[in-house]
Amino acid sequence: MTSNNYIMDTSSLVELNRHNPIDVFPSVWNNLESLSKKGLLVAPAEVLSEVKERDDELASWAKRNNSIFQPPTKKQIEILKDILKNYPALVKEDRKYDADAWVVALAVEMATGSQQTLIQIKRIVVTEEKFRGDKIRIPYVCQKYSIESIGIIEMFRIEGWKF
Repeated sequence: MTSNNYIMDTSSLVELNRHNPIDVFPSVWNNLESLSKKGLLVAPAEVLSEVKERDDELASWAKRNNSIFQPPTKKQIEILKDILKNYPALVKEDRKYDADAWVVALAVEMATGSQQTLIQIKRIVVTEEKFRGDKIRIPYVCQKYSIESIGIIEMFRIEGWKF
């Protein structure tokens, strides 16, 4: 048996809200909250910072569900340094916040954890960024660290959600 833990990128939350607004599709967002309460959906705190820049309904939702957003750990910072050393183009210097490297660092940290479990736990990054050859984006860096990355609709399919 396998359990999936999802690490969410800002792009998935923004796109989901664009096409499935919180006020019109509350069941979609309730499902995300449910996953979060079970500890199966997380995001780095930097994602919250990016979302809050928009000051919209998504920002309000994120603030209400702030337990999704994990503060950085010392191990994540070490992983982040390695990511940025090897893939500096992952960070766009013109942005006030850039969560991409933090998303990968959190996923790598979770995947390399030493906790023993009776079931296999698969760590999956959820992002709307697409794998495009050698472009340094989340899917490319995830692949280099042996982390699966999928879009949010694929996450819905894996979870068996239908709306």
